[in-house]
Amino acid sequence: MDQIQFRRHRRLRKTAAIRSMVRETHLRPEDFIYPLFIVEGENKKNEISSMPGVFQISLDLIKNEIDEIAALGIPAVILFGVPDEKDDCGSGAYVDHGIVQEATKVIKEHAPDMLVAADTCLCEYTDHGHCGVIKDSYVQNDESLELLVKTAVSQAKAGADIIAPSNMMDGFVAAIRKGLDEAGFHDIPIMSYAVKYSSAFYGPFREAANSTPQFGDRKTYQMDPANRLEALREAASDMEEGADMLIVKPALSYMDIIREVRNEFNAPIVAYNVSGEYSLVKAAAQNGWVDEKAIVMEMLTGMKRAGADMIITYFAKDAAKWLG
Repeated sequence: MDQIQFRRHRRLRKTAAIRSMVRETHLRPEDFIYPLFIVEGENKKNEISSMPGVFQISLDLIKNEIDEIAALGIPAVILFGVPDEKDDCGSGAYVDHGIVQEATKVIKEHAPDMLVAADTCLCEYTDHGHCGVIKDSYVQNDESLELLVKTAVSQAKAGADIIAPSNMMDGFVAAIRKGLDEAGFHDIPIMSYAVKYSSAFYGPFREAANSTPQFGDRKTYQMDPANRLEALREAASDMEEGADMLIVKPALSYMDIIREVRNEFNAPIVAYNVSGEYSLVKAAAQNGWVDEKAIVMEMLTGMKRAGADMIITYFAKDAAKWLG
């Protein structure tokens, strides 16, 4: 052994204190954005069967939920509406008394410092479950943009701090930025779902939001999971059009894309740890197959290490407790 030359990397792994001191990536409750599903009615807290621990909640229960989230040090929520009535143009998304608009008002009045991001899409509000206007069984791009602008402006009027358009229509950031500016909301940032793949990991969300397409799929507007360079083109377009933050969705199978986008752009990057990723871990943990805490913390740390500044995750409350 005296004649073998090698480096002793294990010196920096010897104790917990040393490992902590040299740790490169840090996870904090401030990194998380917690999704909330808001339903109409009163005293409703419906657990989503495919997402244990995640609930649809009614407006009257939001304050208690926000108090818990704030107490854990989580600074932001993203709102998804689940209306009782739907139509072919998703009008519930952009009416002033819509479920997300009403929830935003309640949250901002009760907890002004809680950041509210509003998911800006039509799929939860259309009776066909697609993210835009349908003609000849095809989602129309430009006609859909008009309704998405109306949605974004109504959300900003209600007090949303961040507009988060998730529809993947061409030009959606440019249209929404123009609409917000013309309505006087120059200072409202856009957190764009810039890179959103047509993924099999969205299944549980569609139960939670009641937004499963009634025909076809979303492959004509969401991205092919096989494509990498397309992600950079999409992100570049959104930055040119006025996006302030870029979301990569999903996260776990797209760590390489998070890193590519991080390397290419200086804007804040958001990883969306989606419903299917959540449900897989929960199911395995409930069967005793994995250590849930260890798996979740490793997974979220990996997203930060890949380049995410923030993480939208259903694990936010659990992770914040573990970090505390």
